[in-house]
Amino acid sequence: MGASDIVPGVSGGTMAFILGIYEELIDSIRTIGRPHFLQAVLKFRIKDVFQILNWEFLLSIAIGILIAIITLSSALENLLLNQPVYLWSFFFGLVLASVLVVSKRIKTWNPTLFGVLFIGAVGAYLLVGLVPVQTPDAWWFLILSGAIASCALILPGVSGAFLLVLLGKYQYVLGAVNDARGGDLQAAVPLIFVGIGAALGLVTFAQILSWLFKRYHDLTVALLIGLMVGSLRKIWPWKMDLDWLRDLAGNFVLDSDGHRLVIDQANVLPDFGSNAGMTEFVIAVVLALVGITVILFIDRLAARMETDS
Repeated sequence: MGASDIVPGVSGGTMAFILGIYEELIDSIRTIGRPHFLQAVLKFRIKDVFQILNWEFLLSIAIGILIAIITLSSALENLLLNQPVYLWSFFFGLVLASVLVVSKRIKTWNPTLFGVLFIGAVGAYLLVGLVPVQTPDAWWFLILSGAIASCALILPGVSGAFLLVLLGKYQYVLGAVNDARGGDLQAAVPLIFVGIGAALGLVTFAQILSWLFKRYHDLTVALLIGLMVGSLRKIWPWKMDLDWLRDLAGNFVLDSDGHRLVIDQANVLPDFGSNAGMTEFVIAVVLALVGITVILFIDRLAARMETDS
C-alpha cells in the first residue's frame, strides 16, 4: 500500500482491496472517530482504548506504509523522472489485473451495478485528466491537502499522490520527505501539517465508506471498480508532455533536481517505427505482465489465507 501511494495514479486502497483487508481497514479506521473511543481517550482509559481499537492491525499497516515511503520514495521519484514508461507499465498491469480480481467480489452483476461502475469510471477518467494548479505552501493548505489526499488513500482507483499533484503539492511533499531523510529537521514541519490533515480526513471519510459498505455493499464495490477502470487513463505508459508549471512571472517551476514540472500530458501510442521504440514496447509489455502476475499471485495467496483462517 505504501509503495502504491507514492506513485501518482496508483491507489493504496486498490492494494488493500486485492489483499482482502479493505473492509477491515475501513472499519478499524472508523472506530477512531466513534464517540465511545473518543470518550475513552479523553478520560485516559488506556485499557479501554486498546480493547476498542483494532490497534495491532492498524499498527502493522501503518508501519508497512511508513517503511515503504522512507525506503522507496527516492527510488520511485528517480524512476518517474528517468524511466516513466517502465514504471507506468508495471503499475498499469497491477491496476488492470486488480479490476478483474476485485470484480469477483460481486457474485451477481445486474444493469444497476454496471451503471454505477460506468459512472465511477467516467468520474475517475475526468478527474485524472484535470490540470494541476499552483497553490500556497501555507500551513492551512497543507492540512487541507493532507485531508483530501488521505480520502484517496483508502479509495481504490483514486490516488492520494495524484490528488497532491492536482493540488500542486506532490513534488513539495516528496521533496520534504527526501530532505527529512537527509537530516533536515526543518523539512519535517510541512510533513507534520500534511499528517494532521491526513489523519482528520482519513477518520472522517472512513465513517462514510463503512456506512456505504454495510448498507450498499455491491453498489459500493461496483463504484470502486469503476474508479479503478477510469484511473487507467492516468497510468497509460506512453505520454506526450503538453504543458509545464510556471510561476506568476511566467518562468518554469523546477523540482529539486532541476526538471520542469509537467502539468498536462496526452496519452499516445508506442513508437513502433524504430528499434529503440520496439525494444521499449517489449520491455513495457513484460513489466505489465509482471504486474498482472503479481496481482494474481497476491489474490491467490490472500484467498488461501482467508480460507485457512
